[in-house]
Amino acid sequence: MPFDFTIPETVDFDIAFEDTKVDDKKYVLNATTGKYLNVVGKDFTCVSHPEHYNGVMKTIVDTLGTDAVEDAQVRWKVARNGGWTMMDMVLPKVKNFVRTDKHETEVSQRVISLHGVDSSCSSICLHGWIDFFCTNGCISGEHDKVKRKHTSGFDFDIFQMQLRDSQRSFHEQAQRLQTWAEQRVYVDEVKAMLDDMIGSKQKAEKMYELYCAEASVRGHNKYAVYSAFTNYSSWADERNGFSLRNTGYDTRNISMFNREVEVSKWIDSPQFNQLAA
Repeated sequence: MPFDFTIPETVDFDIAFEDTKVDDKKYVLNATTGKYLNVVGKDFTCVSHPEHYNGVMKTIVDTLGTDAVEDAQVRWKVARNGGWTMMDMVLPKVKNFVRTDKHETEVSQRVISLHGVDSSCSSICLHGWIDFFCTNGCISGEHDKVKRKHTSGFDFDIFQMQLRDSQRSFHEQAQRLQTWAEQRVYVDEVKAMLDDMIGSKQKAEKMYELYCAEASVRGHNKYAVYSAFTNYSSWADERNGFSLRNTGYDTRNISMFNREVEVSKWIDSPQFNQLAA
C-alpha cells in the first residue's frame, strides 16, 4: 500500500454463525470476542469486514493508481457493536478550489464504503467531497453509488468501472460548487426555500441560522447554503444546534451518515435547484 492502511480492532474480526431455536433464524457473532451481534435470517451470508475493506482498497489502488491515494486520510466509524462499519477516505491529491468574492476553500475527493455483518446495511460504496476549511463532507447522489445485498455479493467490477470515472465526476462536481459560489442569493429567498423544502419549522429556522453564519464567511451565495447543509451533516453539537438525541444505543455514526444521505437529497431537490436559477 502507498500509505499505512490499518484496519482498527473494532473492525478487524472474523464472524461466525450459530443456530437459534427458530428454524428460519440464526445468530451472527464476533468470532474474536464471542459477542452476539444480531439475529438474522437463515439464508443471510456475508464476508468479514477485513475481507470487504481489503478488497475495496485493492480496487482503489489498482484503479486510481498510487499517486491518487498518496497521503490518503482514512477515518473509521463503527456502530452496533461492530456490526455496522464505515470507511471514510479522503484523497488530498485529488483536489480543487472553490472561490467566492469573500473566501477561498479547497475541496478533495472522498470514497466512502459501508459494510454490515449483522444485516444492518448492504455493502455500499459512494463518492463525495470534503471542504478542508471546515472539514464538512458531502456524498454525491444515487448515480455515484454501488450497492449490493449480501446475498448477491458486492460487485468489485462495477466498483472499478465507477472509480475510473470518479475523478472526472469529482472535477465536474467541483465546477458545480464553483458555480454555486458565484450565484448570489437573498436571505428572504433562502428562508422561503428552507421552509418549503425541510417542512419542520424548527429545523428550517436552525438551518437558516446556520446559513447566516456561513454567509458571514463565504458571502450570500448558493455555496453558503450548501455549506450550511454539510455543517448539519458533519456535526451534531452546540456548534450548530443540531445535537443528536441520546437513545442509549450505539447508533450515533449511523445517524450521522443518514444526515449525509438527507443532505444529498436536499441538494438534488427542486427547491434547491431553483434557488438563484
